[in-house]
Parts: sequence; C-alpha cells; structure tokens
Amino acid sequence: MSKAGLAQFQQVFIEESLEGLDTMESSLLALDEGGDGELVHTIFRAAHSIKGGAATFGFPEMSSFTHEAESLLDEVRSGKRAIDGSIIELLLRTVDCLRGMFARAQAGEPLNDAVAEGLRNELAAAMGRGVPAAALQARRDVDQADAWIIRFRPHAGMLASGNEPLRLIRELAGLGKLQVTPEFDKLPAFAALEPTECHIGWTIELTGPVKRADITGVFDWVEDECDLAIEAKHVVAEVVAAPSAPAAAPAAPVADAGAARAQRETSAESSSVRVSIDKIDGLINLVGELVITQSMLDTFREGDIDAARLAVLEQGLAQLARHTRELQESVMGIRMLPIASVFNRFPRMVRDISQKLGKQVKLELIGEQTELDKTVLEKIGDPMVHLVRNAIDHGLETPDKRRAAGKGDTGTLTLKASHRGGNIVVEVSDDGAGLNRDAIVAKAIQRGIISSSEGMSDDAVAELIFQPGFSTAAVTTDLSGRGVGMDVVRRNVSDLGGTVAIRSTPGNGSVFTITLPLTLAIIDGLTAAVGEERYIVPLVSIVESVQLKAEAVRSVVGGGELFRFRGEYLPVIRLHDAFACEGAIHTIDDGLMVVVEGDGSRVGLFVDGLIGQQQAVVKSLEANYRRVQGVSGATILADGSVALIVDIAGLVRMQGRRKAA
Repeated sequence: MSKAGLAQFQQVFIEESLEGLDTMESSLLALDEGGDGELVHTIFRAAHSIKGGAATFGFPEMSSFTHEAESLLDEVRSGKRAIDGSIIELLLRTVDCLRGMFARAQAGEPLNDAVAEGLRNELAAAMGRGVPAAALQARRDVDQADAWIIRFRPHAGMLASGNEPLRLIRELAGLGKLQVTPEFDKLPAFAALEPTECHIGWTIELTGPVKRADITGVFDWVEDECDLAIEAKHVVAEVVAAPSAPAAAPAAPVADAGAARAQRETSAESSSVRVSIDKIDGLINLVGELVITQSMLDTFREGDIDAARLAVLEQGLAQLARHTRELQESVMGIRMLPIASVFNRFPRMVRDISQKLGKQVKLELIGEQTELDKTVLEKIGDPMVHLVRNAIDHGLETPDKRRAAGKGDTGTLTLKASHRGGNIVVEVSDDGAGLNRDAIVAKAIQRGIISSSEGMSDDAVAELIFQPGFSTAAVTTDLSGRGVGMDVVRRNVSDLGGTVAIRSTPGNGSVFTITLPLTLAIIDGLTAAVGEERYIVPLVSIVESVQLKAEAVRSVVGGGELFRFRGEYLPVIRLHDAFACEGAIHTIDDGLMVVVEGDGSRVGLFVDGLIGQQQAVVKSLEANYRRVQGVSGATILADGSVALIVDIAGLVRMQGRRKAA
C-alpha cells in the first residue's frame, strides 16, 4: 500500500494503540498488586496487536521494538519465566517508550531515540540475549545490506488465517530486485494434496540497499505462521564498522512517569470521539420526529388560519420546541464522555510518586462513569495532576509518622466524581495530616501576604495556598517547592467556568472540591442590562443580587469602591466602566449589585438591572474577532442581537491589576 493510502488509517491505528497501551499499563499495575495470570494474556494480546499494526501501517521500528517486549511476555505467559517487580517495571517503561514513539509519529519525527535503543537492549538482556557494545555495534552495521537471502516457508495453515504468501513476495518486490526459487521438497503426492494448505517454500534473493527492519516488517503479521530466516549477503559498502564503545547505561526509571503521561495527555486534544450506538439511534429518532413536525407545519404555508387551525399550529410549535430541546440534549450527549479516561491515568502516577517518597498509598476511584463534556474532560486533567501530587507529597504521611499518629501504614487517596444540579463535582481527598496552619501562616507573613493571622478563620488561612508562588516546602525537589501548582489549579479551573474549594481537618486530611459546568458549549446565565448593551453573567458564578443604597458604597484611595456584604467588604466593578457602555445608570440607588465569585475572590458587578435567565449557546469571540479581556465569548439573543458573556475570573484579574497600578 502506498504512503498516501496508509496515512488515512494511521491516525485510527494510533488512537486504538494508545488505548491498548492504557490496557497494558492498567494490567501491569494490577499484576504488581497481585492480580491473576489472565492479565498476562491481556497484556500480550495488546502488545501483539500493536506490533502487527505498526508493521502494517508503516512503522517498522515500532514493530521491531514491540516484538522484543512481546517475546518477553510470551515467556511469562508460557510459564518459562515468573513475573516479578523488575519485569513489571521494565514493561511499564516499555509502555512509556511506546507512547513517546506514537507522539513522535504524530509529529512526523523519527521514531527511534537513545531511550528506545537502550530499552531495546534491556529487553534483549532480560531474554538472555544481551550483547556487549561491540557486538551491538556490529549488529547495527548489518541492519542494512545491498543483498539479502530470505528463506520463507509458510506453515500448512497460513492460508486459513487469510494470509497470502504471494502477496508477501509482491511486497518484497517493492523493496528491490527479486530472484525467487521455489522449494518443493515437502510437496505431497497429488492424491494427498490438500488445496487449502501451503506445501511449498521459497528461497528469495533480494538485491538493493534495504534495511533489515523493512524486510521483517513485511512478515510481521505471519511470523507465527511460517519459518523465516534472513541473512545479509553483502553489507552496504558505505557502512564502516565503528570502534567499540561502552555499553549504553540502562534507561533510568522515571519515578514520576505517570505524572508526565497525565500532563502530556491532558494537553493533547483528541480529534475524535467514540459514541455508543444507542445515542446515535436516539439522534436519528429525534430527527425523524422533527421531519414529521416540519411536515405538519408546512400545511400552514397556504391559506388563512382560522381559530381551529390556530390551535393545531400552536400544538405544532410546541412540538417543535420540545423536539428542538430534546435534539439539543441528544447532540450534547454525544460529546459527553465518562471521566474514567482521566481517572485511569492516575494509578501509575500514584504508584511512581509513592515509591519515590517512601509512602504507602491506596488509590480509590469513585464515579468513574460520571459523564461530562469532551472539552471539559480534556482540560480537567492538568489541575487534577497538581492536586494528586500535592496530596501525596504534602498531605499523606510516611508509614512511621502514620503509626505515630495512630493510623495504618497505608494512606488513602480518593478521586470522586458526581453530578450536582447542572454541574460536575470532582473531589480529591486524602486521610493525611491536613493543612498545617502554622506553616502556612509563617510562610504568608514571610512573603508579606499578611501581617498577622489574628482573626483569620481556618478557611481564610487555607485560601492562602492559592496565592501565586506559595509553597511551604523547605526543600525544592522535582515534586514540590517551586510554588507552582495551586494557583495554576485555580486559574485553570476558573478558565473553565468552575471553582475550587478546600476543606481540611488537622490530623484527618483534606478535601479539594472542583465544581465545573457539564459543558462549555451551552451555559446557564442571567441577562444583565448595561445601558443599551446586554451581557450574560454565568449562573454558576452568581452568589446573590442585592439592591443597595448610595451610602452603602464607600470610596477608597485610588478611585476604588467597596460595599459591605455579609460581614466582609467587596470591591465594586461597574460594568459600564469596564466595557465603556453608553447610557448606563451611574447612581447606586437606581442600579443593581450582582455578587459574583471568580478566581477565588468575590466582587460586586454593578448593572442597570437583570432581565431574566436563559441558556446561552457560546460562540468563540477570539475565533471570529479577537480576544477581549473580561469576555469569555458571545451569544445570539432571541431578537437576533449579540450579547457578550462576562468572564468573571478575567474581570477579577482586571480589577486586581487596576488596584496594583
């Protein structure tokens, strides 16, 4: 098949293979915890599929690399070798290496690198086929030759599996000049001939500067169904043997490979989505209902509408509204995917980090089938990586400290997802030591964030960890201490229109709660009037709306305004000032104050009034115009006019910059 022909299938192969790697990783982790031997067969089948697919779809280097891992797995599943921690660790690193190969394949880069070569040699060594550096160099020098002798004898049942020997020979002919000699030594008498079986073999001389990997790639699908020998007849003249070099050191295991994988996968957006046939059938049924309703309404195109027909028209319009709403929900449901695809990235990460820190951690996953929009799903992973790392590094204690506190040696980290109203709630909780109030206060005073903790509640102190650059770690490591983490979590969640809350009990652990909208395509909001303009304020951000007297608002130095709300002073943001609206109300008595929360802070939005609640279909302003501070998108109202959707977190940050200036 030509390269152009392969290209259309390669992306599908890559996506399916990445799912296979997920299966391999989860099965290896289950084996590490004492799972049964059937898991080995699951891992082997996944590796075998990747190897065969890689050869078929034009990735011979990946195929030959996976073959080494498959050979090791074959020994394990046949009982020739016992599975142990070292083999599991080696195979986990193999999974990581294959993910890197797929990433390079998508980027159009060479698949092999130093890590892959080193790991390939480790896999060979595990099989007892390890070679010294000089021999390895010699083997590489004959990986390409200008002539090859190939001895190919199919097993009797090859045809039954759908493989055609002549097709393989034709593929070899595409690599160079062929001289084919058939071997009839095992051909039975005519009376005993079975036409569905292979009885002959071939000795093939292939002439041309061809790589060994290209030849083995032709036979990858049938290597278990034939006897195959490949020998170099003439080494390419340009290849000069290099002097012996020290053997490459084994690739060091990456203690936080799971975290690297989680961050890499959450930053990459998938171009496809799998949809169950039930959702497709439901969508087709709704389209059929719409067609019927349209046909009924078409009868009103001609003729007068009397009172009797008016009732039928009203009924038809009601059906149209109902079907449209159901169609909207059905289409949105197609984009809804279970959060399990995010949760399943963390067992490996928890294992790696806990081993590095010398902690014992049990991971519990609850609500993996909870569904949310694909866009939200792809962006929620990065904040969760920070929260999980923080829980293991700062929250959970080492076994000796847990025993001293009267706890078991193993700490529990729980990831839980659930629906609450129109939102999805994700909780990351642990049964560790909880937040250290004294350490947080001391660091905040040291950095000048606060002057004293007197009168501060535990919740107010907990909020300090979301300050940019805040960290209580005494030593900077590759896991913590740089002050990059919790502020990023809040910022990323705010960009998704969500909130982050924390609840901590000293000695009993902490719970971080992320609340997010189910979808970013449609939001519930209140329409606010500001002069002649209309703005949509996301309902999830609104705390309360209040009518204030002018004396309730106080001016402060620098031109800002504050008002008292439930025991605290909140800054005022006048939307007509923020967006330069004309004809807006300026006096506090005549307008309305909408208390909103974003980016961890509450502010009051001063508007002319609230018109009503509505669902807004979000249109990208950046894609159609340009990015505007304080605006997250736009929507079209029922009268055809455009209303901007307020970015609460962006407005809060704008207010902060104005105060700083």
